[in-house]
Amino acid sequence: MTVDVTPYQWAAGFEESPELRPFVAVMDRALAEYRVDGADQPVFVPATEREPRLVFQRVGPEYRPYRRRSQAVYVIGVLFVDRVEAADALVTYYPSLIRSLSNLLLVVARPYDDPEVWAVTLERGAYRVLPAPGGMSYLVERIAPLARSHLIVKNTFIPDLPPALWGGTEATRAIGEAGRVLDSWDLLPAPFPIQDLLSPDDFRHLQRLFGIGGLSYGNLSARHDETRFWMSASGVDKSSLREVGRDILMVSDYNAEDPGMILTVPEGVRPRRVSVDAIEHWMIYREHPSVGAIIHIHAWMPDVPATDINFPCGTVELAQRVAEQVRQAPDPSRAVVGLKNHGLTITGRSVEDILNRIDGRILRQVPMS
Repeated sequence: MTVDVTPYQWAAGFEESPELRPFVAVMDRALAEYRVDGADQPVFVPATEREPRLVFQRVGPEYRPYRRRSQAVYVIGVLFVDRVEAADALVTYYPSLIRSLSNLLLVVARPYDDPEVWAVTLERGAYRVLPAPGGMSYLVERIAPLARSHLIVKNTFIPDLPPALWGGTEATRAIGEAGRVLDSWDLLPAPFPIQDLLSPDDFRHLQRLFGIGGLSYGNLSARHDETRFWMSASGVDKSSLREVGRDILMVSDYNAEDPGMILTVPEGVRPRRVSVDAIEHWMIYREHPSVGAIIHIHAWMPDVPATDINFPCGTVELAQRVAEQVRQAPDPSRAVVGLKNHGLTITGRSVEDILNRIDGRILRQVPMS
């Protein structure tokens, strides 16, 4: 069996301190030993002539962020500390994740050859990974699926939306009203002020890579017809969804050959990018004609089926796992799916149907593990 090899490298900074070398050595060994599907070949190999797909970068005020040349490079920041205050881990280390332009931040506490390790995610999650049975091998098992996942962020805009739809529809107005309702429940935070934590140059670099205007959470969509649906834009305040082509966009298709979403927009409007979870919604709408709306929130409900791996939002792998859970639901048109360490995706026959079903049942805290 041929294995999709993932070249990796350690960026500058790790070799500066002899105290860190045991950590790098143990990680190298765990990466070399990692296998998938019973194959004998290693998955992770040191990057030599090939561009790395996984990069470990040291995080701190004296270290510049690694400059990716493509979206396919997954960057894990590593911040070394004396100890982690569990109660304040998210508040303390989230800014370091943003400033380092990392996809994931590992906070490593002494002793570095057998450390306590916390993971901090862009979805504003923080959870302890080590100590755990298996040690560093367990850490690699947790990060491997994330580092090897495929992010879908490309948008192709086709300015052929019929003028009759430029002012919106009942579906777009329902999305706007639902955004205001969820905002009143304090479930859809406004865009995170990412530009306040980054230099102008880093902010532009991040926008080019991921096509975002900020880190806002949650998204809403509603079916337009058999093949198309309306969806909230990325990086906007979900309580103020009004303008078609900027706040709400029509997703018309997915291009699998050159992976990206195809959007139909009005003429003369400079469109925003659609929410990164559009690939997930596209899969669900295409498979289940009875689904009329989908809402994703960073909140939780008890006793819901959930995905087993916390793939990054916007990846094909997460979309496939969520679509599988919807498929297994007794009624796919009214499913509630938990996304590990992330939130909920909820299908409904309409936006109003979803709001009526979840009203009063939502827990704001997503359990992390």
